[in-house]
Amino acid sequence: MTAGAAGQQELSLLHGWLPLAVQIATAVVLLLTIGWRSRRWRLLWLPLSVALGAAVTLGVHLFIDAEGLSGDPAPASLWVWTTLTVGAAVVLIAGWRGIRWWRRGLSVLSVPLCVLCSALALNLWVGYFPTVGTLWNQATSAPLPDETQPAAVIAMRQARQIPPNGTVIPVKIGWAASGFRHRDEYVYLPPAWFGSDPAPKLPTLMMIGGEFNTPADWLRRGDAIKTMDTFAAAHHGNAPVLVFVDSGGAFNNDTECVNGVRGNAADHLTKDVVPFMTTTYGVSADPRNWGIVGWSMGGTCAVDLAAMHPDMFSTFEDIAGDIGPNAGTRAQTITRLFGGNASHYTDFDPMAVIAKHTYRDVTAWYDISGSPAPVVPAQTVAANSLCSLGSAHGMHCAVISQPGKHDWPFAAQAFTAALPWLAGQVGTPGVRRIDLPGPAAPVPASVTPALALRASGGLSSPLPPPRSQPGSCRGPGRTTSTAPSHGCADAPIRLR
Repeated sequence: MTAGAAGQQELSLLHGWLPLAVQIATAVVLLLTIGWRSRRWRLLWLPLSVALGAAVTLGVHLFIDAEGLSGDPAPASLWVWTTLTVGAAVVLIAGWRGIRWWRRGLSVLSVPLCVLCSALALNLWVGYFPTVGTLWNQATSAPLPDETQPAAVIAMRQARQIPPNGTVIPVKIGWAASGFRHRDEYVYLPPAWFGSDPAPKLPTLMMIGGEFNTPADWLRRGDAIKTMDTFAAAHHGNAPVLVFVDSGGAFNNDTECVNGVRGNAADHLTKDVVPFMTTTYGVSADPRNWGIVGWSMGGTCAVDLAAMHPDMFSTFEDIAGDIGPNAGTRAQTITRLFGGNASHYTDFDPMAVIAKHTYRDVTAWYDISGSPAPVVPAQTVAANSLCSLGSAHGMHCAVISQPGKHDWPFAAQAFTAALPWLAGQVGTPGVRRIDLPGPAAPVPASVTPALALRASGGLSSPLPPPRSQPGSCRGPGRTTSTAPSHGCADAPIRLR
């Protein structure tokens, strides 16, 4: 790839000149399309187009709120461009007759341009495509970084051919144990895996993405392979094996990694994936050598799986996850995920699960956004509540503040920051174990739990009074973060 092509691939879709230039160009085209025209046009059709656009935008807003699709407010630009998209379509239809050819051409052009600006605003919200290159690679199904076919990998190991970087392999993991049909998943093997035959029993990290996801999201959007290759190069080829799992079975099937009406996702991850990795790639089966990294919904999955299966997982990183399975309000979640079975929901509620256990060797790293906010983000309250309760029941944990907002660049940054700790914690050869980081930035005292509760719209199961020191999220034997007292001691608040 030439330097110019590489630069184009790295053009940001989240900030910089490109999104702004597209919006300015669209605004100019839209103004030329609308024009001054007749008095009837200005008094009837133009207000009507704006009213219809506003009505559709309101409907979209209400739908997103009802479905609980996000806890972070959408940028104002999304609602503006949604309104203008509908308005441009009305202008195209209502104003077609009696105008010159060039204005008709601009009318046709204005609609897809407004759609493009709406898509850019949506992407600004979720950060799904950080760069032009990420979008292009997804659209063209380009090979993943370091991607190699399984047969070639086995031949390389048998020949003791150690690659300079790790290798990514597409894998087909069965579903006999779970019955959960899913897409192809991926495995990352560090250079150290190729150094012996049979392969060394390396530790493994299970990587789980967000609510709307593909198994490749951590590789394309989370920049996980670049992060891993850099880490392995600094440790003589040693790094954990990664398995990038499919927790949904489809892009828009939000399972929250539970067993329910949307599929037995939890069984797939524990009964299909783990045995496949130990059998096929010879990784260690010792729970001390297994960890989970999850972003957003995946962070909730990480807590849930580790809390429910301490006999399988000893370490997890929860990057801005919720306090429990979340598919809307509590009532909606119970209906949508568990078919109305409230007791089944409790079985997968990490607060309820943790409260029933005493843990000995489970360690957790919680990432929260440190960016200023008028209301305590639900993920911040969730992290502090889970860490506090976990500490009271034997978990070691820390709540770590990272700059940024709830998007994939934040997830990538959080994983990079935690990787040295994760790799040491799961026993990566040649990587020393390090302590959890120190205190996270406190939540502003002026923000009360009541405000966060008003934003969340519901409570999870009641939080028992922690047995640790009030106002502190401390695990036994570890220096962990000091959390605000309302996040550690009060009832938890749940919100996407």
